[in-house]
Amino acid sequence: MDYTLQELEQRFTAPSADLIEDIKKIDGDILLLGIGGKMGPSMGKLAVRAAQAAGVNKRIIGVSRFSEVRIKIELEEAGIETISCDLLDDKALQRLPDASHVIYLAGNKFGTAGNESFTWAMNAYLPGRVAERFKDANIVALSSGNVLPFVNPLWGGATEDTAPEPIGEYAQSCLGRERILSYFSKKNATKMLIYRLNYAVDFRYGVVMEIAKSVLRGRPIDLHMAVVNVIWQGDANEIALRALLHTDNPARILNVTGPETVAIAWIAKEFGNLFGIEPIFINVPVETALLNNASDCHRLFGYPKVSFREIIDITATWLRLGGEEWDKSTHFQERGGKF
Repeated sequence: MDYTLQELEQRFTAPSADLIEDIKKIDGDILLLGIGGKMGPSMGKLAVRAAQAAGVNKRIIGVSRFSEVRIKIELEEAGIETISCDLLDDKALQRLPDASHVIYLAGNKFGTAGNESFTWAMNAYLPGRVAERFKDANIVALSSGNVLPFVNPLWGGATEDTAPEPIGEYAQSCLGRERILSYFSKKNATKMLIYRLNYAVDFRYGVVMEIAKSVLRGRPIDLHMAVVNVIWQGDANEIALRALLHTDNPARILNVTGPETVAIAWIAKEFGNLFGIEPIFINVPVETALLNNASDCHRLFGYPKVSFREIIDITATWLRLGGEEWDKSTHFQERGGKF
């Protein structure tokens, strides 16, 4: 791929024709709660670009504490209206503007150990307050595949019908979020979609980037979790926006990830070939892994636009060009639920 960093990002974050058509059908403004996290900024920018391409006048409003002022400025320059708000401050939450559509992104994962009460407040208490405040809105709420059990890769991954078996407080609090949202969906007849994501990857972070950096810098790669599902963040963002047209009452659950079950060792060897470096492996693979079956998602939205092979090429190119890296490890090797 012969791109500059800017060309690479523009090429792989542009709205698809499918999103542009769907954004025309989403009647009303979109409020993104917790926009300051990993996915929020790019999702908000994608919504703005899609609305512009569709020729529709739609407010995209992003709410966050904005502890990094840089992100707030960046979003405003992209055409997103921003509101600084601590969502756990109930008075501030009640003052937020009404919106026809809400994407709920707020939550806490890393730093859960030793700070469990905050994690439960963010992941299980706050969703109920948000659901009550926006009971008349159409809500897509992000959750995690961590609520599901480890499964044998031969069985095709856990589906939406698989009984949850969360390991550790983070995963348990995520199931708490799902249960609370489902309760308020029934109580208030609010149309919702609970979006269970397994590993979005981007230029700057994610499972594939972590493996690439380990190969490039001679760090050992843990094979305890032998296989993984991932999806390009641009595709994951598109699905979140388009999912606003697929909410239901009671709340609908949707697994979101790529179609492949990919071996960690194979990913590392591919980067080894590209970088001319032999990967270093440690530990023996375990026969189960955290894997989601997203076939219902693919039925609704089609396969992701960015293939796994492209993700590898994009990541290698980004690193070679000296692109920005985020020090936000996914801990995808974690089997004990400690984050």
